[in-house]
Amino acid sequence: MVGRRYRSSDYYEVGREKIREYARAVRNHHPAHRSEEAAADLGYDRLLAPPTFGAVPGYLAYAEAFETILPGYDLSRTIQTDQMIEFHRPLQAGDRIDFEMCLDSFRHAFGGDLIGLRQTILDQDDRPVVTSRTSLVGRADEALPTWFDAVVMHGARPEARKQRRASHPRYVGDGSEPVRRTPPAPAGPHVRPFGTVSLGAELPPRALTVTRGDLVNYAGVAGDPNPIHWSTAAAALMGLETVVAQGMFTIGLSVDLLTSWLGDPGALRSYNVRLTNPVHVGVTGGRIEFAGRVKHLDADTRTATIAITAEHDGRKIFGRATAEVVLA
Repeated sequence: MVGRRYRSSDYYEVGREKIREYARAVRNHHPAHRSEEAAADLGYDRLLAPPTFGAVPGYLAYAEAFETILPGYDLSRTIQTDQMIEFHRPLQAGDRIDFEMCLDSFRHAFGGDLIGLRQTILDQDDRPVVTSRTSLVGRADEALPTWFDAVVMHGARPEARKQRRASHPRYVGDGSEPVRRTPPAPAGPHVRPFGTVSLGAELPPRALTVTRGDLVNYAGVAGDPNPIHWSTAAAALMGLETVVAQGMFTIGLSVDLLTSWLGDPGALRSYNVRLTNPVHVGVTGGRIEFAGRVKHLDADTRTATIAITAEHDGRKIFGRATAEVVLA
């Protein structure tokens, strides 16, 4: 199945209230995620979704594809290690999107399986909106303890999803086919000007407290059924010391550092993160600190590369994280 592309069986319509709900969950505070007036001030005709919003419908598409591409594997028993996202344009309320998915790589290592996935979100005109690559560590389904069904979300297991679906992902071609690209729009008038940014400049840091309630809330908003995010017993089954934050939740939290500095969330062109250590969240919660620094400037394209760091209770959680942004 490596190298074959599949199309999702159904489309997903981006809702304005879902955008607001997701923005609250990942604490993306830009007003364009909540107010049509604020989005219009930036030149958008509809509410703007946070940059990592695609993870919500994307998870549903991946779960569907796993049943065809990797039968015997369950997304609820995987841990994310890397995320690469290329933004062709922002997702907006009312967008009707489809998904193409490809298993880029698969190999056995470290007592588990390393799975590389690629996903392209397509708009109603079949143009790419977001292209992402995700790396996961997982194992094929094994015999689970009898208590496992008591902690996993009802209706989230593969067999339950199959019962609700009328059709299945369909094969559409070879994954080696060049990725289709949409020329990005130029920076809007409210984006930070290129001339005001200097090499080595630091972005205003962010410090957040994360609780187990935040993890449960994100799991509900994003539809992530993995019980390692709320059950200590399930976490122990995966070899973890306690419950851990979702990878995309942590990445989503970090985005506010970038978009608040940029002025326009649509100015984020790409974001690549390697997750080095999980965020363990004990009964008293945990503290995450994000910081950013301008690593590179390109005067010809008026773009900047931002290096992002993230620490949880003094321990590094991003091994390497960089964002490319366009400036005015």
